[in-house]
Amino acid sequence: MNASTLLSIFSLSAALPAIAQSPHQLVPVTRWIGHQPQPEKPIVTAVDAAVQIADQLAITTLVITVKNNGPRIAEAEMILPVPDNAVFKSFTFDGAQPGSTAKLLPKDEARRLYDSIVARSKDPALLEFVGTGALKSSVFPVQPGGVQHVRITWEQLLPVDGPRMDYILPRTEGLEYNVPWTFTANINSAVPLGAVYSPSHDIATTHANGCTKVTFTGNASRQPGSIRLSLLRQQEGMSASLTACPDEKGNGGYFLMLIAPPAKRPEAQNMKRELTLVLDKSGSMAGGKLDQVKTAAGQIIEGLADGEAFNLIVYNEGVEAFSEVPVVKNADTTAKIRNYISALRPSGGTNIHDSLLKALRQPPTAGMLPMVLFLTDGLPTVGETREKLIRQLVEKENPHQRRVFSFGVGLDVNTPLLSGIARGARGTASFVLPGEDVEVKVGGVSRRLAGPLLADVTLACTEPGRLQDLLPAKMPDVFEGDQIVLLGRYAGTAPINFSLTGRDAGGERKFQFSFQLDKALTSNTHVPRLWAARRIAVLTEAVRELGEDTTIAASDLRLKELTDEIVRLSREFGVLSEYTAFFADDGTPLASAPAAQTRALEEVTRKNSQRAGGASAAQELNVDAAKSKATLNGRNWSLDEKLAGRETASVQQVSDRAYYNRNGRWIDSKTTPETAAAQPDKTIEVGTPEFAALVDELASLGRLSSLSLRGEILMEHKGQRVLVK
Repeated sequence: MNASTLLSIFSLSAALPAIAQSPHQLVPVTRWIGHQPQPEKPIVTAVDAAVQIADQLAITTLVITVKNNGPRIAEAEMILPVPDNAVFKSFTFDGAQPGSTAKLLPKDEARRLYDSIVARSKDPALLEFVGTGALKSSVFPVQPGGVQHVRITWEQLLPVDGPRMDYILPRTEGLEYNVPWTFTANINSAVPLGAVYSPSHDIATTHANGCTKVTFTGNASRQPGSIRLSLLRQQEGMSASLTACPDEKGNGGYFLMLIAPPAKRPEAQNMKRELTLVLDKSGSMAGGKLDQVKTAAGQIIEGLADGEAFNLIVYNEGVEAFSEVPVVKNADTTAKIRNYISALRPSGGTNIHDSLLKALRQPPTAGMLPMVLFLTDGLPTVGETREKLIRQLVEKENPHQRRVFSFGVGLDVNTPLLSGIARGARGTASFVLPGEDVEVKVGGVSRRLAGPLLADVTLACTEPGRLQDLLPAKMPDVFEGDQIVLLGRYAGTAPINFSLTGRDAGGERKFQFSFQLDKALTSNTHVPRLWAARRIAVLTEAVRELGEDTTIAASDLRLKELTDEIVRLSREFGVLSEYTAFFADDGTPLASAPAAQTRALEEVTRKNSQRAGGASAAQELNVDAAKSKATLNGRNWSLDEKLAGRETASVQQVSDRAYYNRNGRWIDSKTTPETAAAQPDKTIEVGTPEFAALVDELASLGRLSSLSLRGEILMEHKGQRVLVK
């Protein structure tokens, strides 16, 4: 089914009875096949997917809502791609008549059916599903102005790869279709699940009575592509799995490593936390902001377990502390901190440097994981105000390796400074935008930091030179409920071995993982795309750091090198950034040529001067989202300079390629402006024997999704520029 699924061909019967005419097909593509949709034609208005997974068995039920906007009865035959190993269970619809059936077609028979439809419509999109099976239903009527609910159920055994099971619901990668989806999966497993992960869609998981429930969240209902779930079963020690996509050049590729938190050692106690809150009480915090912060601080300290430690440092132009050293939480210290928080009042300037320095230099509490929650609503105005020197505190003046989690309240904060502080100290930066609640934002981060399971985590490959560009480069601490998604590049094809070390309350822990690469598949195209998104974010952070020097010129070799690499990655993978959004403009040259690099440098120079305000906040939020990105962003959604969401449809990531729309033609990013403008090496018409051969070749390479693009497609294929018409 397609990302929003089931755009269709219906035929309207000339009169009752409807069955007198041959039906057309309702097919799961991104658009109407063969013609544009018309208001009086039936349309698919919603798709609801419900999945029940019990150990290795998955049962999928789709409820497809069809509305007939026309004045006469409509009839249609439904064709629905399903996994190749699916077993058909049931097919019903409202008012179904005796004999209403559906037939499961194996992939070879499904291919012949797809070919026959494409031959009539001259539209190749349906061939994106070559390699899957298909369900073909009997004819059913839709009354004039009425709604029909079609229910289809199949079951399948999920493939197993070590501790990981994968569920896939086939859908198109095309962006044109916007019918909303709902998705719910209820998972019951005899073996506890260590992680539930989707590389394709943003999901939320809840756990109750031994069942894990998965639902869409955010904009997932409109995200294209097959729905993918990876279920990582808990093993003794630590569970991990690896998904690989080979590079088309051979001898290496990209990998995604999913790691579940380690099981607690029976004899080990929970690791305790030492938490220092550093709060801005400058005059700009008046008007209710300080009240919210005081409430959040009280709740955070109340949430610590007795025996854990805390401190509170407050600052304006001066710096004050509740205690010179963190204190252990008990009834007495809790009562005293309540009184201290209650007495806080806003006044004065903002001395970020000295307040952060005091928090970092505190003597540590033995046996605890030291963390700092640092909050400000303004720019440094007192004491040391140079951005670079403040940011370097966490590296040069952090003798006890405290983790720093920074919070910027409002838009009058230096966003790259706060991000740099957190990045240098194994923490994260959060920004509380106007209208958001400070208490909710700070409290949410604090709750996530409950239950440290593993600290000072390092990951290494036991064979030198096998790994490149591992992201994140510095492993985060692991907390209860976490799952780690690592992305990187590998060299060679031999098995790859990892060693992961860390410490818990009982001391050092070490885990060994070994993965075969014989299952590296070109169809795992989400892996290099996710890697590219993170890589661009890391490079953008480096560009932002250089931007603190207002004297740096666009010709600076460091800036040029970073910008050129961002341009190359954006062009190759179709992942747009703050500096390459111009690639979406129709008429923009598609090459890592001087013109594109110059344009990107102009964007860098303009945007890097924005260290505070809405535009700066948007940059940091976009970078932060991409840096930790674990799900595809097919629509290239991001925040613009006014903090409004934007999408780009003229750049599409399909299969392992990026395509750019230029004057109605989709152009493979691997071409250059010169070759794209030249005559193609080969032109292939849809429906010809040459086209059938091309489909087979694309299927073998895992690139059939290119055919979901509407209009002419100029692709690089086997060293030639092939135009599909």
